[in-house]
Amino acid sequence: MTWLIFVACSALLVFAATQLAKYGDAIATRTGLGRMFVGTLLLAGATSLPELLTSINSLSQGVPDLAAGNLMGSNMFNMFLLGVLDLVGRQARILRRVAMRHALTASLAILLACMAVFFILADVKIQIGWIGLDSLLIGATYVVGLRLIQTSNPAAGEVPPDAVELEGTPSLGRALLGFAAATALLVVVSPWLVSSSKEIAAITGLSTGFIGTALVGVVTSLPEVATSIAAVRIGAYDMAVGNLFGSNAFNMLALSLTDAFFTQGRFFGVIAPEFALVGLLGLMLTSMGLIGNLARVERRLGFVEVDALIIMLGYLAGMALLYGRGIGV
Repeated sequence: MTWLIFVACSALLVFAATQLAKYGDAIATRTGLGRMFVGTLLLAGATSLPELLTSINSLSQGVPDLAAGNLMGSNMFNMFLLGVLDLVGRQARILRRVAMRHALTASLAILLACMAVFFILADVKIQIGWIGLDSLLIGATYVVGLRLIQTSNPAAGEVPPDAVELEGTPSLGRALLGFAAATALLVVVSPWLVSSSKEIAAITGLSTGFIGTALVGVVTSLPEVATSIAAVRIGAYDMAVGNLFGSNAFNMLALSLTDAFFTQGRFFGVIAPEFALVGLLGLMLTSMGLIGNLARVERRLGFVEVDALIIMLGYLAGMALLYGRGIGV
């Protein structure tokens, strides 16, 4: 029964994610905001909801390390997806086709991850109410960074395309309604998906720390998987890459938001120091993705880009290291 629930929820989640890509592209076209900004803001926020909800639920179950492992593990897996996207779009070199403006989003994700790792290790014991100063600083940095991304996006504020270009594109009202409905479906399905994955993990005997970083992190990243692949298939490369880099930034915001639901003190104060290693691995993989976006090296091994292959191998090596270390056990 557990496997049946897992498969059914996965199917619903994939369906919702493909609708997010479809209606997100329509919103970008109708409003003139541009696919990069829509991918960075709307898609990244919506597809990262499972991570946020899982982290909040883990607090009520007394496992804050699961929250940290989930969000940081998702960052690692999102960068692994950059390599996967190269396999899906063999005829289009994804990191070469997208705008170099994604470097700003990737840089924001790197900065936020650096701050998260720093605060885990530094243990700055300053609170405002029950929320740590560290969480507030990460949240403020995300808001400022998002504003910079918006103002630097030349597509924002452009006049929307004419009627000929909009033929076959859903109306703005329908696109917003469809986007909201798909997001709501994610909110409903994700807890069932996560709970069934935990039961499967218990059956297989995986350690709790590794579950948070690997299994739950991968499961809650399924929206990013389906949405990014769907975006690539409709040619919305900027939206796909913006979704992944934006999700990494949003996951770090989710860490700070989780603190608001942790009433026993500072959330960063109870995260085990060894989870800084998970954060550093996510930081390294995001840096590789940034370099791939900026360097634009025209070299392939078979049908895989060299930089994409390095990212994929880095993820697998990192997961092997975490498993060997027994993170969070």
